[in-house]
Amino acid sequence: MRSTFASHYARKFAFAIAAMGTAFWLYTFHEIDRVPLGDGTGLQWLAVFPLGFIGFFIPAWFFVAIGRLPRVAMILGIAGLIAFGVVWMQLLAEFPKR
Repeated sequence: MRSTFASHYARKFAFAIAAMGTAFWLYTFHEIDRVPLGDGTGLQWLAVFPLGFIGFFIPAWFFVAIGRLPRVAMILGIAGLIAFGVVWMQLLAEFPKR
């Protein structure tokens, strides 16, 4: 029998991870908006797509919302944060320096 106490804290942790991932994704819009325009085509906004394809947070939010599989939600959230970090570091290397 699983402990509801441990499951409750796992759900809270999964919620916190999903919230951090979502907040970071929204923060990337702010940072990409501050990138110099370059040639004026707006191609810097294409950097949003790789970050948007990292969809680990949608299932994590879903599992948190229905109260099921909190450990799976934690694993998806952590995988999403790692993927965000890897992609964001690559994007920062590609952006022109200010």
